[in-house]
Amino acid sequence: MTRALMFQGTGSDVGKTVLVAGFCRLAANHGLKVRPFKPQNMSNNAAVADDGGEIGRAQWLQALACRVPASVHMNPVLLKPQSETGSQVVVQGKVTGHARGRDYQKLKPQLMVAVMDSFARVADGADLVLVEGAGSPAEINLRSGDIANMGFATAAGVPVVLVGDIDRGGVIASIVGTHTILPDADRAMIAGYLINKFRGDVSLFDDGISAIDGFTGWPCLGVIPWLKAAARLPAEDSVALERLVQGPARALKIAVPVLSRIANFDDFDPFKAEPDVDLVFVRPGERLPEDAGLVILPGSKSTISDLADFRRQGWDRDLQAHYRRGGRIIGICGGYQMLGRIVSDPLGLEGEGEAAEGLGLLDIETEMAPEKTVRNIKARSAEHDVALSGYEIHLGVSRGPDSARPMTLLDGRPDGAISPDGKISGTYLHGLFDSDAYRAKLLAEFGIRGGETNFRADVDAALDEVAAELDRLVGFDRLMSTSALIGR
Repeated sequence: MTRALMFQGTGSDVGKTVLVAGFCRLAANHGLKVRPFKPQNMSNNAAVADDGGEIGRAQWLQALACRVPASVHMNPVLLKPQSETGSQVVVQGKVTGHARGRDYQKLKPQLMVAVMDSFARVADGADLVLVEGAGSPAEINLRSGDIANMGFATAAGVPVVLVGDIDRGGVIASIVGTHTILPDADRAMIAGYLINKFRGDVSLFDDGISAIDGFTGWPCLGVIPWLKAAARLPAEDSVALERLVQGPARALKIAVPVLSRIANFDDFDPFKAEPDVDLVFVRPGERLPEDAGLVILPGSKSTISDLADFRRQGWDRDLQAHYRRGGRIIGICGGYQMLGRIVSDPLGLEGEGEAAEGLGLLDIETEMAPEKTVRNIKARSAEHDVALSGYEIHLGVSRGPDSARPMTLLDGRPDGAISPDGKISGTYLHGLFDSDAYRAKLLAEFGIRGGETNFRADVDAALDEVAAELDRLVGFDRLMSTSALIGR
């Protein structure tokens, strides 16, 4: 028989992803066949599942925590925002179209069929399925047709743990308020709550727990402090970029402009562990730092739109000045496309059909193509002759004279481009910097040592550390007793 438990939040970014990943690893360490599941995800941080197709990076991380291959069924509905009002819709790993917010609400009944089908597939053969909600069940204006939170929980008969973030303030009101406005049937699904991201003496919150108990009758399943190891795990949401603060001065400053539709920003996580690297995410309204040695243009879900925004920020002038000072520039996926002479979208695949002048730093042209490339891949650096692995998720084909100098070889196929002076390069390969050997070669160009930290092993170790903390603070037995048997 399969057991299941769902984690929902009082709001977005309360730490559900890390908690589910930690509990997944805890259950796996106890020998259970555990699987993650998220009915609906909204994120441009996507991964390629082992069975092909796109899922949220969070579910990829949670599958890693379970020590199982990632499947498209672990995240059957993925929304990838392309504008302020619309998103690309990915169902069971495949793009099915584009929907604006109001239109998407009409799609939900059809999508629930796919959600329940995928949940049954994930649960088949598992001892435990840990489910992550999206947003908050308190968004009762979206309750009709809901597939992300209580709509799924009630349909699948899965009990819910409510997660509140005390670090942002108002956690008592958030939990009590959720209890107050939920319909009776939804309220009955909640088996207890967790207080997350606590700082200081936990006993100081004893009166808070008593107050919540008095208002709701829900048991507190634990108070979780700020988990230090979580900082070494990939963040799912670009909201995390807003909280980053500048670190101490180091030998090399790497600047990454935060595009409006930035995608796969966890490409840069390996640099955080490099002791001589200061990784700076440059927010809108800020200038690209003049003392940066390397500027990396990240992926984008809407290249033409982000290219226009890049110019509005004045970053195009900053980038040209950086290059004239002898600075190095790398573009990843959408960032690679922006570095060329032109980006065209004659079929309107990213929105309205149009073409835009690129930054003109690589002699290539990009045309968006209707067939989306989505695959995991083994690769090699053409620059440094070291092995790479990663994934491709992109529309578009890029060609031009600079393509004769490829940056990478993807399954032996030339990919990307390098400028004649070697200062500017680009590739469609996500996960480039995960390679310790590649980082060592790249950082050596700036006269510093790097690549001595095994990035992937460190992520795995961080999952074990989070699991150990959750075992101490909540406990495996309590996790299992809160879950419930589900019918399949």
